[in-house]
Amino acid sequence: MTDIPFERITLAGGCFWCLEAVYERVRGVRSVENGYSNGLGAAPDYESVCGGHTGFAEVVRIDFDPAVLSLRELLEVFFVIHDPTSLNRQGADVGTQYRSGIYWHTEAQRLLAAEMLAALNHEHAGRVVTELLPETNYHPAEAYHQHYYARHPDQGYCAFVVAGKVDKFLATFQRLVA
Repeated sequence: MTDIPFERITLAGGCFWCLEAVYERVRGVRSVENGYSNGLGAAPDYESVCGGHTGFAEVVRIDFDPAVLSLRELLEVFFVIHDPTSLNRQGADVGTQYRSGIYWHTEAQRLLAAEMLAALNHEHAGRVVTELLPETNYHPAEAYHQHYYARHPDQGYCAFVVAGKVDKFLATFQRLVA
């Protein structure tokens, strides 16, 4: 039995619970893992990252099947479900850990993301703040953060913030719903 080929990309767009909840519903996505990336230190945890002094971003690491879902489609979803013009915040979540970022794993990913960011920046009059960097120093988030919305849909933040992002995805990208 051979492994199904997949591609990996890492995205930051505010709270990782929001991104995870959406991407777990996208056809072609094989797995979504919440984590911390592109910061300093050997063992980040939620409390230290939320303190805002580690440089880590809350991210989702997404493995997807490029035969089913293109990177362009995956990034189109990303740019709709978060605000790429909001510096170090998404809604009420404020701090560098909530920045917008695309952390690439291949040169092809970097080139496509740069092309899409340039077009989006033109559309938004130069206000896009999404950083484009290679993924570095990635660490999975604690187990209790994984599949958070699926396990806690009635929790306050999930009911009022995460659910809205899921609803926006479902309304905008019906063709991509798993």
